[in-house]
Amino acid sequence: MIRTRRETAPPDWSLSVRSDDDTHATKSELPRRHVLAAVARRGLPGIIEASLVPSAIFLIVTGSLGAITAMIAVLVWGFATILRRIVRGRDVPTLLVLAMFGLTVKTLVGVISGSTFAYFLQPIATTVAVGALFFGSVLIGRPLIARMANDFCPISAEVASRPSVVRLFVGLTFLWASVQLINAGATLGMLFSLPTTLFVVVKPAVSLLISAAAVTITVCWALRTAHREELVFAKV
Repeated sequence: MIRTRRETAPPDWSLSVRSDDDTHATKSELPRRHVLAAVARRGLPGIIEASLVPSAIFLIVTGSLGAITAMIAVLVWGFATILRRIVRGRDVPTLLVLAMFGLTVKTLVGVISGSTFAYFLQPIATTVAVGALFFGSVLIGRPLIARMANDFCPISAEVASRPSVVRLFVGLTFLWASVQLINAGATLGMLFSLPTTLFVVVKPAVSLLISAAAVTITVCWALRTAHREELVFAKV
């Protein structure tokens, strides 16, 4: 019997347009600190699942069962995170889907070649491809950030269609395309200069630092746009 996936409970807050009737901050408006904490709760688990945990699994399994088994164990973990979300009726973040696509190809290359170097080299090409995908999404008028935004911050349809918000999505898509290329370059440099065990530890840390800088720019840019457009984080 096929199990029907239950509907995911809608978020209790969203980035929306302030009502014209509101001359003062309404009771439904949420403090910025509360919103930033909510954004972190929505986004950080996906980042941890996609980067830190796989690195830890690889190090632990490699030391006891070998590199090939570690590659397979990381892939199993990745699919398990997605399956767990589906079974619980939760949305699968776009970031996690992209990470799993890259991880699947990465594992195939590593297992077939039997080389840890090839295993870590392949994702560099994938990262470049993802960067190109970001750039390409802007060229066809469908910036990927517009799709990914709701993984971190629920946005009403009215807000998402505003010209200034559309420009924000385009700018952020270019930003994250550049982040992918920078990340690929940094990873390539570390792969050729560091031993494997050190690379596995340092690479996620460097990637997170690069991503953290991009996230800071993203949040500041988005909040500035929200302020200019008189948008509010409000309960729905």
